[in-house]
Amino acid sequence: MTRKSVRPYREPAGGWGALKALSEALLVQRVPVKGAATLSRMNQPQGFDCPGCAWPDPKHTSSFEFCENGGKAIAWEATSKRCTPEFFAEHTVTELAGWSDYDLEMVGRLTHPMAYDKASDRYLPVEWSDAFDMIGRQLRALPDPNMAEFYTSGRTSNEAAFLYQLFVREYGTNNFPDCSNMCHEATSVGLPQSIGVGKGTVLLEDFDKADCIFIFGQNPGTNSPRMMTSLRNAARRGASIISFNPFRERALERFQAPQSPVEMITLSSTTISSKLFQVRIGGDVAVLKGIMKILVEADEAARAADQPEILDWDFIRGHTVGIEALIDDLKRTQWPAIERQSGLTREDMEYAANAYMKSERAILVYGMGITQHQRGAHNVQQIANLALLRGNVGREGAGVCPVRGHSNVQGDRTVGITEVPKADFLERLEHRFGFKPPSAPGHNVVTALEAMIGGEVKVFFAMGGNFAAAIPDWQATQAALRELDLTVHVSTKLNRSHLIHGRAALILPCLGRTEIDVQASGPQSITVEDSMSMVHASGGRNKPASERLLSEVAIIAGMAKATLGDNTVVDWDGFVADYDRIRDAIEAVFPIFQGYNARIRVPGGFHLTSTARERIWATPSGKANFLVFEGCGEDPPQCDPNFLWLSTIRSHDQYNTTLYSMSDRYRGVFGQRDVVFLNEYEMRKRGLAEGDRVDLITESTDGVERIVRNFRVVGYSFPTGCCAAYYPETNPLVPLYARDPMSFTPSFKGIPIRLVRSSASETSIEH
Repeated sequence: MTRKSVRPYREPAGGWGALKALSEALLVQRVPVKGAATLSRMNQPQGFDCPGCAWPDPKHTSSFEFCENGGKAIAWEATSKRCTPEFFAEHTVTELAGWSDYDLEMVGRLTHPMAYDKASDRYLPVEWSDAFDMIGRQLRALPDPNMAEFYTSGRTSNEAAFLYQLFVREYGTNNFPDCSNMCHEATSVGLPQSIGVGKGTVLLEDFDKADCIFIFGQNPGTNSPRMMTSLRNAARRGASIISFNPFRERALERFQAPQSPVEMITLSSTTISSKLFQVRIGGDVAVLKGIMKILVEADEAARAADQPEILDWDFIRGHTVGIEALIDDLKRTQWPAIERQSGLTREDMEYAANAYMKSERAILVYGMGITQHQRGAHNVQQIANLALLRGNVGREGAGVCPVRGHSNVQGDRTVGITEVPKADFLERLEHRFGFKPPSAPGHNVVTALEAMIGGEVKVFFAMGGNFAAAIPDWQATQAALRELDLTVHVSTKLNRSHLIHGRAALILPCLGRTEIDVQASGPQSITVEDSMSMVHASGGRNKPASERLLSEVAIIAGMAKATLGDNTVVDWDGFVADYDRIRDAIEAVFPIFQGYNARIRVPGGFHLTSTARERIWATPSGKANFLVFEGCGEDPPQCDPNFLWLSTIRSHDQYNTTLYSMSDRYRGVFGQRDVVFLNEYEMRKRGLAEGDRVDLITESTDGVERIVRNFRVVGYSFPTGCCAAYYPETNPLVPLYARDPMSFTPSFKGIPIRLVRSSASETSIEH
């Protein structure tokens, strides 16, 4: 275990530090040789897609197209360690609940289906047929299918996700809480109102043509490290890259490309951001309104002087509506409010606006620092506004670029994982399969949790993920999970969710992305969709971790047959035997997948056309919409005047809830996660010093105390009035009510809290 310490990390992102960290990860997982061989097949033709982030690959043709954290994801999955029935026999669930999340996942790959035994407080091995029978009995016994919830993780393939929604809809519900509900749902809801699609409008090659790139609330060096290649190349050819982020993230400052022999040998690096503005938490819209206000004023001045226009009026008049209301709102918004909310000066925003005005082609990138707010969907729409003002949608080298998280979180949505299905989709589903799917809206994550708390749900099924750790408001939500009749998790490794279970519980181990999937017709490939709507095939090459593992597709089919019995109209066995048949069915239901099986056999796959990229606006008006954001930010109306905005964050050695180590190299935190980042001014204001221990308490409005205890203060360059701490450890501080009313995305990136000096001797995070 790494010794606990806080010390500056002065190296660039990437480079030798990344190679060293990846080598250590392979050793920790005891796969130095196997892991290296596996990495050589990642993101390659005839290979498998990285199970980590959703950043696209250059046509799956590179000989060295993986990053540090992608390599760690492979080491984590390809580990030689095993979590066997013998392990479960040695440890009760009560004992395991006291282990750290890191230690739980370090046990290794799950090898057998397991069922919880209340008498011994242990998980015991169970036959697959018995596990499926248990699920079927519980689901058939429910008086209403809506009393079951069916969660999907972004790691689920297109094929598995399509079968999953098919089974659940034949069963009779649209209850599809999905991991995207907790991250980019604000994009899926907000962006269609602006431009008609809930996805980005750029391709990877657009980064080679852009002369200006804005990055809002995104930390690419940790969350999508392969993006650094595109940013490095853009910076080296002179593109202006301007970043807006509370942290001065190392990868936004400088990057050493492991693929560059010159940089590696000379220990040099590339400066990434021309400017990096540390925006106050919740201040992104104020920044955007400030930049747009400058653009509008400059355009009016230019036209008055008979000079070239700043705004793209040909595009605005021909393709948009709502510009008058936006300009009126910008004129009414005053600079003192913009500066106060953003934490930046007018001069800062003028610098960014001038760079944007001078650019011919601009890409606007954003991440969860934009979406995970109480007005997340509105935040997204203001980025769209900025793009539309200069016609930066629907042309090469320009566009809106939401950076999704997990490898196939976007694909799951495309093939039907949604709680609010459209009528034409349901009609095509009925036409292809011959049953009447339900049309009533189902539950997303937040409404599913509210239904559980209200006692309206009895069964929870999770296709991947670590739901119990990822959700907000643990005091209420985890307690509700324990009251369910049955919880089922399809997983590759032990995690916290297996220990916060219902009265009955199952752990169903599945194949990983790297492993060979052999069915009746031979080895199978699955497909995934990346952040830029490229769909490509992925086929594992490693021997499965256990002979008892099933594919996600086979698990769904087994559950469906056990639940629906002879009443099913679907040939589940046929779909399991040959995944080409699943893709044929997807194509029949979603015409956008025309020629699916043929097109995925071409290296690099194919692009799912974005109507907005073609300047076809799938909105009621047939035009792109400028949408107004009232005010400048999200400051709570009533709370302690000394409150701080808390942003929950991931460490560099973390992917979603998965921890590759207890350290955060780029931020200089080693061997610990119970820390809160605070600037020197806020420390002095509270009489705190580096290393002091504090409790974090939510400024709740419902009378419920939400607190995590004994966190170490770490001094860090961070905006005044703000602080940050790691996710999921601080999820108990996020109230269920703190969510975007449009998308229901929890406000993980903006929670008002206060700090009090701690009297505890140990960290207390209630599970």
